[in-house]
Amino acid sequence: MSVSLRLNRKGTKDRPYYKIVAVDSRKRRDGRYIALADKWLAVGAKPSETVNSMIRKARTAAAKEA
Repeated sequence: MSVSLRLNRKGTKDRPYYKIVAVDSRKRRDGRYIALADKWLAVGAKPSETVNSMIRKARTAAAKEA
């Protein structure tokens, strides 16, 4: 099974929010997810382009604060 990190859409029609989750790469966007992303990123799951850019931005922001 190939695991990828994706955004999972939650919320209502006009107020969406997203969670980063680990999903089998063959499943649809809001399909059943395996787990949240932290564990799988450490084991080598491949993030989508959007998730990868979000992770990079969060890491640079954290580095600037420290």
